[in-house]
Amino acid sequence: MNELLVVKNLNKTFVGEKNSSISNISFNLKEGEKLSLIGPDGAGKTTLLRLLSGLLLPDGICENKENSPVYISGFSPYSNLNEVKKLIGYMPQRFGLYEDLTVMENLELYADLKNIEKSKREELFETLLKFSGLADFTKRTAGALSGGMKQKLGLSCTLLSRPKILFLDEPSVGVDPVSRRDLIEITEKLAHENKIGVIWATSYLDEAKFFKNYLLLDEGRKISQGCVSDTEKSMKGLVFYSGNKSDKKRTFLNKILKDEYGITDATIEGDRVRTVFKDLVSAQNFPFDKEETEPVFEDFIMYTFKDKKHKIDESVRNIEVSPPDNIAIEAIGLTKRYGNFIAANNISFKVKKGEIFGLLGPNGAGKSTTFKMLCSLIKPTEGKSTIFGFDIQKQPQEAKKNFGYMAQKFSLFGNLSVRQNVEFFMGVYNVKRSVQEVIKGYDLEKYINRNASSLPLGYKQRLALCCALVHDPPVLFLDEPTSGVDPVIRREFWMRINNLVKHKTSVLVTTHFMDEAQFCDKIALCYKGKILVTDTPDNLKNSVKSEKLKHPSMEDAFIEIIRRAS
Repeated sequence: MNELLVVKNLNKTFVGEKNSSISNISFNLKEGEKLSLIGPDGAGKTTLLRLLSGLLLPDGICENKENSPVYISGFSPYSNLNEVKKLIGYMPQRFGLYEDLTVMENLELYADLKNIEKSKREELFETLLKFSGLADFTKRTAGALSGGMKQKLGLSCTLLSRPKILFLDEPSVGVDPVSRRDLIEITEKLAHENKIGVIWATSYLDEAKFFKNYLLLDEGRKISQGCVSDTEKSMKGLVFYSGNKSDKKRTFLNKILKDEYGITDATIEGDRVRTVFKDLVSAQNFPFDKEETEPVFEDFIMYTFKDKKHKIDESVRNIEVSPPDNIAIEAIGLTKRYGNFIAANNISFKVKKGEIFGLLGPNGAGKSTTFKMLCSLIKPTEGKSTIFGFDIQKQPQEAKKNFGYMAQKFSLFGNLSVRQNVEFFMGVYNVKRSVQEVIKGYDLEKYINRNASSLPLGYKQRLALCCALVHDPPVLFLDEPTSGVDPVIRREFWMRINNLVKHKTSVLVTTHFMDEAQFCDKIALCYKGKILVTDTPDNLKNSVKSEKLKHPSMEDAFIEIIRRAS
C-alpha cells in the first residue's frame, strides 16, 4: 500500500503558552488504513487534525511554505492547499449542519460548496444515503434528527467530495452505542471499499478495538503508538478480577487502593472489582482472592497515566436519614405525552438508599424525558415520582432539598468565578459553611477566582459536582456527567461517586459510556418510551450469551437487547 499521509517532526506552539501544543509528532498512514487518535482532555487531538488539514500553520514554515512537515499524497497542505482540499474530508466536533434544512437540502448545499457536478449528484447522494441509513429521512429537517442520525448526515456531507483521507474529530460524542456502532461500521466499509485512510479522534477507548492501530497523545506529545491488540497483550498477567461476592464491592475497592498493594487502577465492573497491577510481583503478592482476565485497551491507558490521577478526599458525611421502606427514588407509572406522541410510557422503578441506578437507551428512547420528570424539570401527563418519600409534584420544596442535579452541560454560570458559582449554590440551599470547606477535596483552590467558562473541562466537571452536592443531598441525579471527558478524569469522577454511594447517597445516572453502566447496581434499559428490562449489569450480559457472544461486553448486551426488541 502507498503512503497516503507522511508526518515528520510536526510542531505547533501558540503564542503566550509555555508548552508546545504539538511537539515533534511523526507518523505515517497508508491507503485504507484506520488510526484511532486518543488522549486526555487537552492532549492536542483537535490541534493535530487542524494542522493536518491545513487549517493551522505549523512552526518553522517559511513565507513560501517550504520545508513542510506534512504531506498528503505528496502534496503539502501549506503550499498546495487547493490540491489537498480535494484529497481530504474533515469532520470537526461540531459539524455545521443547517437544522432548518432537510437532509437532502443539506446534501445539496454541501455539494454546491464542494463544486460537485449536478450530473454526478443523484448517484452520489443515493450511495451515501444508503450507506448512512438516511434514505427514508430525506425530507426530515436536520434539527429533527436524533444525535446519531445528525452525525451520519455530517459524515455523508464530509464524504461528498470522495476524499482519499478522512479526519474525524470525536464523531461519536453524545451518540448512543447503537448509532456509534453504525458510524464505525459505515466508516470501516467506506475505508475498505474505497481505500480511504481514516484518522478517528475519540474519547471512547472501546472504539480503539475497531481500528488496528492507535496514536496516543498527551500534552501535545506522542506517548505511544502501535497495534491495539499487541498493546493489550503487553498487559498480560497484570489484570485481574479481585474480591469475592461476600465483599462489599465499594468498601473493598477503597481498601485495596492503598499504595502497598501496587495497584495502578481499580474499578467496579458489575459485582466484581477489575484491578490492574503495576508489575507481576505486585499481582503475585496480592493477599486477596483474584482471577486473571483478558486485558483491554483501557487497562493500558490507565496504566500509562497512573501518575496523573488526583487524590480523592474521602471525607463525606454518611446519609443517616432513612427514606420510607429504604426507597430513595420511586417512579410510579410516569407517562409523558406531546399530542399523539408518547415520549415516556408507564415508567416504573425503585432506587434503594445507597444504590447507583442507570437509565440507558438509544437516542429518543425516552430516558431523558423520564429523567426530567423525576427532577421536576417537566410535568408528567400521568403518574408520579417521589424523592425520599416526598411527591415531586405535590411537595416540590421538600423533595428538592433532598436531591442534587448535575446536568450534561454542567449548569454553571460561565461569567462567574469558581468562588461566585459556589457561593450562589450555597445561597440557594442556605448553606452556612465557608467556600473553602465546600470545595475541599475538589482541587479547585488554584482556580478560585477564575471564570467557570475558562476552566479546563475536567475542572468544570469537578465544579459542577461540587455545586450539585453543596447541600449534602441524599440523592444525586447525573445526566450524561462525563460526555466528552477524557478517561482519566472519568475514572476520578466515578471514584468520587463510589465514595458518595459508600456513604449511602443514592444516584440516578444516564450515560452513553457502556463501561460506566457497569458501575451501576441496577440498570433500566429504555426503548421507544418503555422500559424493556431492569436488572444488574452482570445479569444483562449473561442474558445475551451465545456461541457468537461468549464473553459479551455491556455494549454487546445493550445492542443485542435493543436488536431483539426491534
